Amino acid sequence: MPDGREPPPPGGPPAIGGAGGALDLAGQEAGTLEGGVTGERARSLWSDAWHDLRRNPIFLVSALLIAFLVLISIWPGLIASRDPLSCQLEKSLDEAAPGHWFGWDTQGCDVYTRTVYGARASVTVGVCATAGVALLGSVLGGLAGFFGGWWDAVLSRVTDIFFGIPIVLGGLVFLSMTGSRSVWTVVTFIVLLGWPQIARIARGAVLTAKQHDYVLAARALGAGNTRMLLRHILPNAVAPVIVVATIALGTYIALEATLSFLGVGLQPPTVSWGADISAASDGMQFRNAPHILIYPAAALSLTVLAFIMLGDAVRDALDPKLR
Repeated sequence: MPDGREPPPPGGPPAIGGAGGALDLAGQEAGTLEGGVTGERARSLWSDAWHDLRRNPIFLVSALLIAFLVLISIWPGLIASRDPLSCQLEKSLDEAAPGHWFGWDTQGCDVYTRTVYGARASVTVGVCATAGVALLGSVLGGLAGFFGGWWDAVLSRVTDIFFGIPIVLGGLVFLSMTGSRSVWTVVTFIVLLGWPQIARIARGAVLTAKQHDYVLAARALGAGNTRMLLRHILPNAVAPVIVVATIALGTYIALEATLSFLGVGLQPPTVSWGADISAASDGMQFRNAPHILIYPAAALSLTVLAFIMLGDAVRDALDPKLR
């Protein structure tokens, strides 16, 4: 060239800063493309929820308390070495003493031991009833929401009937007609009367999920009903069911204690907080020995509160409107 400059390379614009600069620009473009595809990929609902839960102090406190309750429910002997059914009448209503931290009840039973063993019945009823209610309600409500038609109409009318039955009154009638009232009898009753709430939630979630574009695209591509339910609809409709079931777990524990307090719940030799509260509810006994009521009532309140707090934390993590 007349001015002494080199001609630009054929087939493209001139390199900026020489060959090294061109390589740097290419590397930056490649890194940007790769980061846009993989490095900044949006997290799923569950991973995002877990990320929030780990930083939520309410979830951490409630989860630790629930883990402790589950542990002593499985192995109560870890912190209570005595027999909850072993009583000494001469110790009736005695106050706390070394080795008997909560004193003795009316029958001379160790209140601390019975409080520890009472967690087993309450946690078992709560967890098993919640699992049964969630499973039955999700299946019936999910199928009604997916297929619609007469199945949806029948389920809606059946749930209306069940919603009209007060659950405590239903428990009084149902359990009073059974000869043996064990943990599984109470669980069966709760499942029979508790599933309509979950069914309504599951039905609404499925109705919303099946209108999404990815479900319509899967149907257009020829996906069968089973594949659409399990692969596309269920993962996106299960979150509200988990939230409601987690909160309801604490309610079912309180329901079992209420029925036991009324005398139609768990029967001896099963140790129940509700039965112990009922035995200690006499006004004269409470004035003379308040410990027989305070400790089982406090254990019940903390347990119900822990599960309700857990449910609230899970709801906040899974509900995108609360972010």
